[in-house]
Amino acid sequence: MSENKPAPLWNDALTLCRDLQRGSVSSVDLMRNVYARIHAINPTVNALVNLLDEQQALALAEAADKVPIAERGPLHGLPMAPKDAVAVRGFPTTWGFRPFANRIEEQDSALARRMRDAGALFIGHSNMPEFGLGSNTFNALFGATLNPYDLEKTAGGSSGGAAVALATDMLPLADGSDMGGSLRNPASFCNVIGLRPSIGRTPMSRGFGWYGRLVTAGPMAKTVADTSLLFSVLAGPDASDPLTLPESGEHFLDALVPAQPEVANPLKVAVSEDLGTLPIDPEVRSVIQSTAGVFSDLGAQVVLDHPNLDGAMQVFQTQRAAGLRTLGRSLDLTLPKWRDETKDTAIWNIERGFALTPDELLNAELKRTKIYADVAEFFQHYDVLALPAAQVPPFSIDQEWVTEIDGVTLDTYIDWMAVCCMITVTGLPTVSVPAGFSSAGLPIGVQLVGKPRGDLALLKIAHWFEQATQFYTQRPHII
Repeated sequence: MSENKPAPLWNDALTLCRDLQRGSVSSVDLMRNVYARIHAINPTVNALVNLLDEQQALALAEAADKVPIAERGPLHGLPMAPKDAVAVRGFPTTWGFRPFANRIEEQDSALARRMRDAGALFIGHSNMPEFGLGSNTFNALFGATLNPYDLEKTAGGSSGGAAVALATDMLPLADGSDMGGSLRNPASFCNVIGLRPSIGRTPMSRGFGWYGRLVTAGPMAKTVADTSLLFSVLAGPDASDPLTLPESGEHFLDALVPAQPEVANPLKVAVSEDLGTLPIDPEVRSVIQSTAGVFSDLGAQVVLDHPNLDGAMQVFQTQRAAGLRTLGRSLDLTLPKWRDETKDTAIWNIERGFALTPDELLNAELKRTKIYADVAEFFQHYDVLALPAAQVPPFSIDQEWVTEIDGVTLDTYIDWMAVCCMITVTGLPTVSVPAGFSSAGLPIGVQLVGKPRGDLALLKIAHWFEQATQFYTQRPHII
């Protein structure tokens, strides 16, 4: 590293956080190191936005260093920049939308509050596409976030800024959220971990409490162990959430040991390259085939199989549009000319919500219930399902969305992420783990799907795979 780009003070977030708690690493030293890296790297990749002035950030760190060791939380003194959809007191939550540029928050969201209570120091936000729509992180307010493995490629989205901040060691930990792949897709594109937990595992911040529940927040990190650490802070019951789950966040620290899952019999792994029908880039197929081999070599029982997800994409499109209808109504009331400021794909999706009929809404919920029953039965026979985390490797930053895969033309800007959207409909926990690289050296992740509410077991399986393959150690040349 040059003097202008010092090496990060940490090798992993788990050790760093323990050192901050003990006082063997000072928050001031860490903050200086983080800002030196941000100054050197962020102008190139554009991952972090609305950053505090460095002196303001150092003042936060100085205060953190004065906290008695006995009173320090698990994220004590750790710089963090929540996704730009997370309300953080004193910062604007812009959603990548120009009219929201100066919308300063007066209080933390439930998710931010959990991180702050654990000792995190908020220094800004991570970039995201407008309204979080589309798995390509760009917006008219802050511009595009670039993939550090190839600056001409997208970092994915919508948690693209978070994934890049991790991949370039500008931050040790990051949060994200996921409707149709927004944790999994950028994790795959940037060679990091993105965990989409079970619905109800982390606090619900907006939208429907029961009907059409698609969105959930989750942790991102470079390793499964670091992901589990942040998950232990984010997860836990939320009294305001009608679908909340009872396990405490600390429950998920059990994922840190042992590396090999505890099962009475060989782990049963279902592997699917395409869920039976989806177009998949040949290089992605090759990585999933290799993943099957890895599990087999580890002693797992591997079967080529997938659950019946017929109609899942239609359910996703309908329930996504229903949620966006509420966004459109809110914009109509507060910003009547919002369409003049909004990208075409977002307008199309919101208008699709306005056009929904009662029968479409009811049929989608009935179909989703049947899909869940089918996948629950499927997971009576398997411990985990392995499939692509994205149907293509990272693509050109100048291309808004993928219109064709392996000779198949796609109809909408969502269809290229069907492999994630269809899993969303099941509500099952799922995680993207680094699984290989394309011939051009671009990251490709595997999506591991766990049993209903089986987040802990899934993390242990992901940790086992990660430690056996070590793909996460291949860092981008930019750093």
